[in-house]
Parts: sequence; C-alpha cells; structure tokens
Amino acid sequence: MLQRARSHAVSPLLLTGTDLDSSAAAIGLCAVHSDLFCTAGIHPHDAAGAPDDWADRLRTLAANPAVRAIGETGLDFNRNYSPPEAQRALFAGQIVLAGDLGKPLFVHDRDTGGAVYEMLAERSPTVPDVVVHCFTGNRVDLERYLEAGYYIGITGWVCDPSRGDELRSLVPDIPIDRLLVETDAPFLFPAGASAPAAGRKHRNEPCLLPYVINEIARLRNVHSDAIAAATTSNARALFSLPVSDVNT
Repeated sequence: MLQRARSHAVSPLLLTGTDLDSSAAAIGLCAVHSDLFCTAGIHPHDAAGAPDDWADRLRTLAANPAVRAIGETGLDFNRNYSPPEAQRALFAGQIVLAGDLGKPLFVHDRDTGGAVYEMLAERSPTVPDVVVHCFTGNRVDLERYLEAGYYIGITGWVCDPSRGDELRSLVPDIPIDRLLVETDAPFLFPAGASAPAAGRKHRNEPCLLPYVINEIARLRNVHSDAIAAATTSNARALFSLPVSDVNT
C-alpha cells in the first residue's frame, strides 16, 4: 500500500488515530517509515468506550513528535454510536489538549446542527489551527468554518454522484489556501476509481487520492496540478510536514 502511494506521488502520509490503540499503532509505524506522520485522538464513535484515564494516556501519546495533530475528534449525531454527552466530554478534552500542546485539531462533524462549531467557537482560541475533516456539511456550515479560519478537508465523497451533489456545489467556494484533500481510507472509495489491489474492490487507499484531486479540479475549472500543488503546500504548513523526495 505504501509503495502504491509513493508511486502515485502521494507522500508523506498522515495516519489518523481514532482511539488510544490505533494512535499508538500509528506512532509505531511512523518510527519505521520516515515519510509517515500521524494524529492521536479518540473518534466520537469510540467516546463511550474510552477508559477513565483516557486524557492522561492520550496526552502521553500526543507528545510524541510524530504526532502532528490531535484527533480524529469531534461529534457525530448521524449514528450516535456513543451518547452525545460522552462525545461532547471527549471532544472538549481534546480541544484543551490541542491548545496545551500547540498542535492542530483534526475534527469530525456529521449531522450535528452546528454543535461542533459552537464548541470550537467557545473553547478553541488557543488551538493553533483546525481542519474540518471529510467535510459534508451545508453552505451555512462552510461559511462559519471559513470565517473562523479553519481548513476544509475534501474526500472521495465529492466523487459520489448519489451523495455528493451539495458538496460539489460548495467546493468552488473554498479558498485555495484553506483546501485540503484526504482519503478517509479505508472508507469513501472514489466513484469511478479502479481497485488498486486484487480482492480490495471497495477499500480506499492513498494511491487513489488523485481521483479526488481531479474531481475538485474539474469543479473549480482548473488544472489538477494546481490543486495538487496548493493542497500539498497547505498540508505541509498545517501539519509541519517535510518536503518529500517524492514529487507531490
């Protein structure tokens, strides 16, 4: 998978931690591969299962230099795999942690009716930067986040003809210096993409990121190279990523 990503000029990579175990595993991979970096956090789906000492354990993990952002954290009222109050408690704690460590916040927001924005507006003045990961909100959501100066992450959702209509209408309005592209791998396989590996028909991978870039470029009526260059520059600045030997 890493070789396929590098062969498609997708490097370095930012691995996403979604609970304590996956954050620790991501840090372990970063120690082996020089072009890997990661986040550390607890996803809202996993909030109810977080141990009592989650804050101390996450702080220890997040202090590792490979960790370039706190998250994935936030709120998800679409599925409510964890009760909303449990989600809110962990999100609030991770906002504080990002501010304490001076690291960006990697945020999940799905069907929260503005609750994520309200918590960030109240608690995030000390957080250096925020990226709203896998943005699927409406125009009001987008305008609020842009006014606050946040980055907007776009995934293969934009390639989905059945779900991505509203997102496609908003993509041209995202300032180029606030735009990021993501996979959300192994989810959100870009529609129209070819499976990168035998037996992995619907598993998303970093090597498929060019499909997302190409769709964004089409919607903005620019060359895909311009989107690739701008989003690479934005990611390097936001996550303090090095310039890779791979021409991204």
